[in-house]
Amino acid sequence: MKNLLTLTTLIITMVCFTETNAQKFDGLDKSPMDMATYPSSYKEPVKVVRVTYSRPQLKGRSLSQLAPNGKVWRTGANEAPEITFYKDVNFGGKPVKAGTYALFTIPGEKEWTFILNSNLNQWGAYSYDKAADVVRVNGSVSTNGESLDAFSIAFDEANGGATMLMGWDKARASLPITF
Repeated sequence: MKNLLTLTTLIITMVCFTETNAQKFDGLDKSPMDMATYPSSYKEPVKVVRVTYSRPQLKGRSLSQLAPNGKVWRTGANEAPEITFYKDVNFGGKPVKAGTYALFTIPGEKEWTFILNSNLNQWGAYSYDKAADVVRVNGSVSTNGESLDAFSIAFDEANGGATMLMGWDKARASLPITF
């Protein structure tokens, strides 16, 4: 009888303890966070630039609906991306000090405007403040026959630096970064 009482008490304690300490986690984000670096190889430990961004997906919608031409766009989904330069660089022809900046873009048919902004931790472009812009530069845009459903950022090696590439749907925007 004593063993039965002890066993019952132990089971009740374990059930109550498990219930009260159970954690609830959110499901997967529909626009997962990603990161692009230069150099991109994991074998290169010293990075020059890193951008952390969320990857929205078209899912049957058009690029012009999600990132309209002529309007400031958060360059991804959720929070505005943050780009970190680990040393001073030349960003599309303008000098930029090492540091972390919010990255915005203004899509266009013939060129995209790339914006580095000093206000970090911004959700979307809702509180975007032009007065906090550190630099605005224009990059080229082209189209590609292959459509990308998920927005992507990558870096390609270029003379004296790298080219930051952004692709979504059939649009491909690029900007040189030298160091």
